[in-house]
Amino acid sequence: MMKAWKEPSAIKESEMLHSLEHARTEIDRIDAEMTALFEARMKAVGEVVAYKKEHGMPVLDASREEAVIAKNTARLCEPALAEYYTDFIKSVMASSRKYQTRILFGSHVGYQGTEGAFSHIAASRLFAGAKQTAFASFDDVLSAVEAGQIDVGVLPFENSTTGEVGEVLDLLYRHENCYISGWYDLEVRQNLLGVPGAVMSDLKQVYSHPQALHQSSDFLRERGWELIPYANTAKAAEYVSCTGDKTKAAVASQETAALYGLSVLAADINSSAVNTTRFILITRTKTNIGSRFGLLFTVDHDAGSLVKALAIIGAHSFNMECLRSRAMKELPWQYYFYAELDGSLASENATAMLTELQTVCKTLRTLGCYSKIEQA
Repeated sequence: MMKAWKEPSAIKESEMLHSLEHARTEIDRIDAEMTALFEARMKAVGEVVAYKKEHGMPVLDASREEAVIAKNTARLCEPALAEYYTDFIKSVMASSRKYQTRILFGSHVGYQGTEGAFSHIAASRLFAGAKQTAFASFDDVLSAVEAGQIDVGVLPFENSTTGEVGEVLDLLYRHENCYISGWYDLEVRQNLLGVPGAVMSDLKQVYSHPQALHQSSDFLRERGWELIPYANTAKAAEYVSCTGDKTKAAVASQETAALYGLSVLAADINSSAVNTTRFILITRTKTNIGSRFGLLFTVDHDAGSLVKALAIIGAHSFNMECLRSRAMKELPWQYYFYAELDGSLASENATAMLTELQTVCKTLRTLGCYSKIEQA
């Protein structure tokens, strides 16, 4: 029997289709192996993070990650794939950091404000996929941490332009069972947001959190608009969106604009090009190992009392990142002090320093030891 005759082009297409199916089958087989290897790798990561948790070690070990990339890239037989393999292994390690962060800090995170606020953005970047709860106030977040309602709270602590968030520090002084377990620096880009169809010449009033208005003061001051403080940036954007009024605008993030259907009338209106807010992670457990630690202390209201405490810190060679004084509201004209020092609480030198500080301080409390948390 004679075989059916086929056009040469049809034969070539059939061969290409066969080759494609073969390649896809091979990819499926490799993916199955990679799935099993991924699970095995994450199991090993779990053992690593258990050790880190026990010894208070940070999630990110930058030198270790660089070594892993270099070591595995050197194993490639095809140098042309190095660029793509580097992206691949970085993605794997980013997933590892997310997993480690979840184990170290828990799966339920709280923040002050509402969806779209910068605290929400910071919490989402650090704890992607975790359960999130918004609270009306900073105090509510700390109370929820103390009560075990949430595993970790994410609170703004300092802005590179407007300075410290004093209310949070005061609350840490009051909530003795809350500790700082890490910090995260979020680049803050403020934007002028209006309802669709609005232009800047329409505007008469601008709403936002007082810090956001201050961070954008150079841009806003020139326009002569009425500046109206609001509870937070996201609530301000929500209000403007609900009014539908072209004469009203809000200062907030681009994420917030998308959330509430607003248009960006002017982007990046920060007075400073390096506007960054430092967020701290609050937990119920205190760790002794990290790159920095915080102290809260009081001294007698006598000449030289503070100098004695600072001299002890200096004598033990701890570099002081910052020193802040805050009024004690229940005791007029008296103050407590917050000091942040480079180093680990686990060192013998730190133990000796704390012992000596107790001889000159009326009260002394450590806020825990902590390191910078990198976004996964």
